[in-house]
Amino acid sequence: MPKEYPNRRDHMREQLAHQAAKLMAEDGITDHAFAKRKAAKQLGAADTQHLPSNDEIDTALRSFRQLFQSEMHPHVLLGLREEALTYMLMFAEFHPYLTGSVLSGLAGEQSDINIMLFSDDEKSVLLFMLKQKIDFESGEWRVKISGHEEFVPSYALSGESGTQIHIIVLPENARFSGSRHPETHADIAAVKALLSC
Repeated sequence: MPKEYPNRRDHMREQLAHQAAKLMAEDGITDHAFAKRKAAKQLGAADTQHLPSNDEIDTALRSFRQLFQSEMHPHVLLGLREEALTYMLMFAEFHPYLTGSVLSGLAGEQSDINIMLFSDDEKSVLLFMLKQKIDFESGEWRVKISGHEEFVPSYALSGESGTQIHIIVLPENARFSGSRHPETHADIAAVKALLSC
């Protein structure tokens, strides 16, 4: 293998990460895998086996937003976080946590708000939404709980701004599993603190 080959491969991987990040920032793509494939096709590397990781794309996306969207992006993010907090307060009895790109700061205008709720009575969240006359679509989400894969209830709502809000309902014991970290999971107090910065 020529000596320069690994460097060329790393350079292509970096280019792919930046192109995927640009697509996510400008075209509102929220699926990393789709952004990678589209970037590879655009850069003529559709058959590459060395696509960047999601973390590499997130790093490139953070840089892109700081360079090219530094005026607009903070306002978009603030609006999404305020809307997330509104729904977290609405579902406060279910100990909500915000996760995903709205928490990490990578969210854009097309991003979804992702909230985890906790209850041992799956139907209680459903009944709560019916009582509040909240429109939703129900589904299932596959998660790993205590090392086992399980299907848990999920609900998709449309916020007042038209933003998609995804809610998953986990059993109470998952709240104490130690798998939540401040950088990936924020409760109501943590989101309020973010908004006051």
